[in-house]
Amino acid sequence: MSENAAHQHDTQHHPHDGGAGLSGGTLAGGAAIGGPADAAATWDERYRSKPQMWSGKPNPQLVREAGGLRPGKALDLGCGEGADAIWLAQQGWTVTAVDVSAVALDRARSHEKAALARESVHAADGAIASRITWQQADLEQWQPGASFDLVTAQFLHSQELAWQGPLRTAASAVKPGGTLLVVGHHPDRLPPWGGAGHHHRGMFYTGDELVQELGLAGPGWQLEVQTSRERPVTGPEGQQATIADVVVRATRLP
Repeated sequence: MSENAAHQHDTQHHPHDGGAGLSGGTLAGGAAIGGPADAAATWDERYRSKPQMWSGKPNPQLVREAGGLRPGKALDLGCGEGADAIWLAQQGWTVTAVDVSAVALDRARSHEKAALARESVHAADGAIASRITWQQADLEQWQPGASFDLVTAQFLHSQELAWQGPLRTAASAVKPGGTLLVVGHHPDRLPPWGGAGHHHRGMFYTGDELVQELGLAGPGWQLEVQTSRERPVTGPEGQQATIADVVVRATRLP
């Protein structure tokens, strides 16, 4: 979801839902808090603490990088309240959207239902079928069991778990000719109001670290984008700051 333990204080943009979190993606919590069931319970409680965690808008880097791709099968890791998955479906993608929190997924289904109802009003043949499969799983342990034309992981940062495992899973799920898109917070450009936990260096990665960890400079990949993009954000008390998103997009070679 795009949502995780570090995502509490960026009211302009969240990981997967373009909203309120510093980082995004309900990564999981198993290793630190006792297993997948505890991870789910922890994230469910975090979502219950607010009627809406994120803004409901898709992440801007996803829109920029995936907007020109030919639709096919997409995997959204850490889908949160569903804004990215819904946007992808509206572009014609068939989406598998995964998150550890049942509460987040219930909200995502409701948001999708509302979006489909709005679209159906303008559709000549009535109701529009869902293009999204919502799936509850702890990303630390989950394996996709299929390959995808697009795999997107937006802001999968967690205080409890390392990012390397879930992002390796993401890379492994890209089919030949498909696209991997990973977006995260740059460790040197975090908002000043995040607190000590949000500035734990091991939670974040540079583009170089990401490319090296996932082997994206190797013979099996063509690296399309590796950059850092600045973005203005507003803090919980109205503070203004400029942060940076690490953006990496790569194509798996046939």
